[in-house]
Amino acid sequence: MTGPAVILLGAMGAGKTSVGRELAARLDLPFDDLDAMIVAEAGRPIPDIFAHDGEDGFRRLEAAVLERALSASRGTRGVLSLGGGAVMAPESRERLRGGPIVLLEVEEQVAAVRLGRGHGRPMLAGGEDPMIRWRELAAERGPVYRELARWRIDAGRGTAPAVARAITDMMGQDLLSGPEEKNA
Repeated sequence: MTGPAVILLGAMGAGKTSVGRELAARLDLPFDDLDAMIVAEAGRPIPDIFAHDGEDGFRRLEAAVLERALSASRGTRGVLSLGGGAVMAPESRERLRGGPIVLLEVEEQVAAVRLGRGHGRPMLAGGEDPMIRWRELAAERGPVYRELARWRIDAGRGTAPAVARAITDMMGQDLLSGPEEKNA
């Protein structure tokens, strides 16, 4: 499997983007954020995609962009950060299975501080307390995250650079050999 050296997965507020940037810099690799790739392709922000196309439309676009990000010919070669729901489509799960996936775990209290009132996050919109929806999504998605993850790390303690350092320490030799070498 050619493709990303590291794929970051986790709930909203886990720090996938900030840790991903730090990890990519630490490894001297490019960083790609699936949500940013979706915005670039659609030419509009994610809340607008949800508002005009609904969650189903967003998820179809997300799956297509993920497929391209993982493809051997055009795919991402560095660190790829996924949106929280990117793994829920069965075809996306199959594409990711066996990949170099790190699950960034975060406790609810930490996520609540990081997410605030959930502004700009369509999956948390509509309720008085966005953390009620966060808990529902965490319960639904958590088993899938754990099934796909090769490594798991507590991303709620320490700064993004500290979490990135912990990931490189944890992954060790797997980071030194590229995806092509591991699966040859």
